[in-house]
Amino acid sequence: MVIQHPSRLSCSFSIMAPYVDRQGFWGPPTSTLDWCEENYVVSFYIAEFWNTVSNLIMILPPIYGAIQTFKNGLEICYVFSFLGLAAVGIGSWCFHMTLKYEMQLLDELPMIYSCCVFVYCLYECFKQEKSISYLPIVILLAFSVTVTVVYLQWKEPVFHQVMYGILVGSLVFRSVFIVSWVYPWMKSLCYTSLGVFLLGFFLWNVDNLLCDSLRATRQRLPPVVGAVTQLHAWWHILTGLGSYLHIIFSLQTRTTYLKHRPKVQCCSADGLRTRRDLAVRQGP
Repeated sequence: MVIQHPSRLSCSFSIMAPYVDRQGFWGPPTSTLDWCEENYVVSFYIAEFWNTVSNLIMILPPIYGAIQTFKNGLEICYVFSFLGLAAVGIGSWCFHMTLKYEMQLLDELPMIYSCCVFVYCLYECFKQEKSISYLPIVILLAFSVTVTVVYLQWKEPVFHQVMYGILVGSLVFRSVFIVSWVYPWMKSLCYTSLGVFLLGFFLWNVDNLLCDSLRATRQRLPPVVGAVTQLHAWWHILTGLGSYLHIIFSLQTRTTYLKHRPKVQCCSADGLRTRRDLAVRQGP
């Protein structure tokens, strides 16, 4: 369950859970949210250890994806998509490591900004090459600014969650349209990315609703085994992977429309630099 500080409580979907107070390097939390993982249990320097290190999947693969996208001469908005996902991972790392309000904003606001980039790429994937659609840019920029201003004044996490959900919902709608009516042979990649993301969202809700039971279970398990029950960390892993795959899906849709004959590779043998990350490359 998500723990909210009493001074900031209002309407929320979250259910309160007992707070296990531990002193750590960063001092008392100032964030409006404190997740189910017990604070400063693994490390004196990291408030939520597993929720922190699980962000690596949102940092390292997207950086690799951005480099590959740039090297292959693909459109810059997809480089921004990968870098946006990496920015979310870095912000989330800082937030869960410190549980400070400023770091919470560094996590939550980039979620909105990067998702707006995803929306732009997916909804503009059938435009002419090297053209810029200014109307969706203005709309998404206005949306981002509005959410930012409102959220800075009204520190209600549910508002952020609803705004983020609207963006994700628009991505799901557009993705289903593409594989249903335009490129049905892309269903596997599309539904895999969406399914992995939604599984992470399901575990996020379980972690919120059953926090007391999860904490009690962890008390009876060895520390390494108990780490498996850190469902918010699984949310990071699965949504990070799902988002990465969805950028690949969007990129494949775009390059297919431009007749670049894209190839989606699950791995590439490159000497000692063998990687298992997905990458889109243009065919010969």
